[in-house]
Amino acid sequence: MTDDGKPAAPAQSTLVISAHAGDFVWRAGGAIALAAARGEKVTIVCLSFGERGESAKAWREGRSLDEIKQLRRAEAEQAAATLGAGIRFLDAGDYPLRETPELTDELVGVYREVVPTVVLTHPLEDPYNGDHPAAARMALQARVLAQAIGYPASGEPLGAPPVFFFEPHQPEMCGFTPQVLLDITEVFDTKRKAMECLPAQRHMWDYYTDLATRRGVQLKRNAGPNLGLPHTTYGEAYMRPYPQVTAVLA
Repeated sequence: MTDDGKPAAPAQSTLVISAHAGDFVWRAGGAIALAAARGEKVTIVCLSFGERGESAKAWREGRSLDEIKQLRRAEAEQAAATLGAGIRFLDAGDYPLRETPELTDELVGVYREVVPTVVLTHPLEDPYNGDHPAAARMALQARVLAQAIGYPASGEPLGAPPVFFFEPHQPEMCGFTPQVLLDITEVFDTKRKAMECLPAQRHMWDYYTDLATRRGVQLKRNAGPNLGLPHTTYGEAYMRPYPQVTAVLA
């Protein structure tokens, strides 16, 4: 309770559900770094290491499956630490990432443990990578189940944390239209450092730097005349699968 007898606002907690070990960096590294800089708790859950479908360089080098998993885990841990977030790995396999009741149940446990006030995950469409929508479907289903008082999982039932879909690699092919443009200018250098923790996907570094620049241009054009944004602005784009709840239109 606050001093005036009102219920205290819940502690801010961001949950990021990522299909592979690198996805959270490219798509939501700015949002993660911003939340961490505000002193909020950020928990990243990687359903897989991206060991089969997103580690081509390591396979060409002749590394074994176990070696690749260890490599991608170390990269993702370093990236998460750079962003200021905690990270855990469910090692559910990729290409394909299979949706199972057991994996969804494990995510329910994570929801009730970390009690997120914001959830970030993949959009529900991606014709180029079925692992991404599979992760999104399980993230949304676990969110619903975690709210059910009768669901047999430890912890207390949740409220309904808002969900934001982060931008896929091929947005035009995934039905992705930016609805939220997040200004990540103040933490972009941190995001870039986190991207550089992932040399297994070095080709993504400049791609997502360019994307952040383009989204920054769009952000400025939609920010109104008095925001005072710097000349170079970086952004990330998000969609919302559920309505925004607000008392003020802004």
